[in-house]
Amino acid sequence: MAGKFIISEDEQGRYRFSLVANNGQTLAVGTGFLTRMACINGIETVRRNAPEAPIEDLPPRNHE
Repeated sequence: MAGKFIISEDEQGRYRFSLVANNGQTLAVGTGFLTRMACINGIETVRRNAPEAPIEDLPPRNHE
């Protein structure tokens, strides 16, 4: 198994998902969704799009 998605409810009653690796490290966290079904749809979107997603490495911002 390559990890798992965990759905939880936050303090505002919104649903969030976390993608957790086998070693317990959190790899990604979804934004707050109004319904559990919307959260599941968010997980499915990540599953569909992530395998082909390119890495975009932006330059650091100037912090002056």
